[in-house]
Amino acid sequence: MTGAAVSAGGSDAGERLVHAYRIRFDEATPHDVLRSSVYLAFAQDCAWLHSESLGFTRAWYAERGLTWLVRAVELSVERDARAYEEVAVSTEVTAMRRVWARRRSEFRATPEGELLAVARIDWVMVGDRGLPARIPADLFAAFPGPAVFDPRRVQPGPEPPSAERLAFTVRPRDLDPMAHVNNTVYLDYLEEAVEAAGNGELLRRVPRHFALEYVAPAPPGARLQSATWPITGGLAYRLALDSGDELLRGELLVDGRPT
Repeated sequence: MTGAAVSAGGSDAGERLVHAYRIRFDEATPHDVLRSSVYLAFAQDCAWLHSESLGFTRAWYAERGLTWLVRAVELSVERDARAYEEVAVSTEVTAMRRVWARRRSEFRATPEGELLAVARIDWVMVGDRGLPARIPADLFAAFPGPAVFDPRRVQPGPEPPSAERLAFTVRPRDLDPMAHVNNTVYLDYLEEAVEAAGNGELLRRVPRHFALEYVAPAPPGARLQSATWPITGGLAYRLALDSGDELLRGELLVDGRPT
């Protein structure tokens, strides 16, 4: 991290924070470009910096038995960022209602420079028992704006018999402090499945667009099964436990954006 600034008047609601990140060597792929999942990691960290700058620290949430979980992501990569490049990441809350909030992040070569990527992330507030909880009034006051939006849904359709399948186990390094697979890691899983299916060239196309809907968390050591198959404009992806319980639905599109 190399610096941060807060500017007032985001495009839809509340303030907008911009923070600069320098891409580390280990955050780049063998093709010398930023891993797609790291865009989400930058957006996640920037969101917490934004929250903390307004007084809503992790301690504030812990005292109330509340936290945020990512439930859906749209990520559009317009130009690949490269190792050691500095990326200016913005975050702003664009809508909030009941238990839901939506954030938008832009990734630019400089704060006002070339657009590299855009992420739209839907978060749901949960209580200490893991169930949805109403957003406190203090947060609505801090982030005034639209209260009407439809949470993102991904419906890739049924898996065909020809779907490419991959079996693997949750690795310890995939887990976050909540002891389940971090939301960013699922995008790594999707890309690993795309590579295993022989479609790695799609991951090097720009623009490329990802849509993810998180259905349930994967626990430590879980055995997972993924399926990947062609759809119009790209590939569909589904991740489940060995039991068949669904964890994630996703799409990678290189011909058209998520609808």
